[in-house]
Amino acid sequence: MKYIIAVIQPHRLDAVREALAARGVQGLTVSEVRGFGRQKGQTEIYRGAEYNIHYVPKVKIEIAVDAAIADSVVEAIGEAARTGRIGDGKVFVLPLEGAMRVRTGEMGTDAL
Repeated sequence: MKYIIAVIQPHRLDAVREALAARGVQGLTVSEVRGFGRQKGQTEIYRGAEYNIHYVPKVKIEIAVDAAIADSVVEAIGEAARTGRIGDGKVFVLPLEGAMRVRTGEMGTDAL
């Protein structure tokens, strides 16, 4: 099993969700987060005044999948989230040792 964490731009969330559903992903967790990467924040102008925003709003998606489809899921996220501009995000893949569905007590890939 693999645990996939993706940090993407908020306006790309629906496209990513649809791409994941097409690849057979049955569930995911979404959190609103803030952070910065190489761009070190951004500058915005509001009512004529310039403001530096040090933490850019992003969306974090967390998915637990079977190892057999992990590469396909990462590819789907990359294709759906890509705009070609700086700040598109990152995808991390980690090994997942185990999982349990609380309602039924199922373990491993059956719990996914």
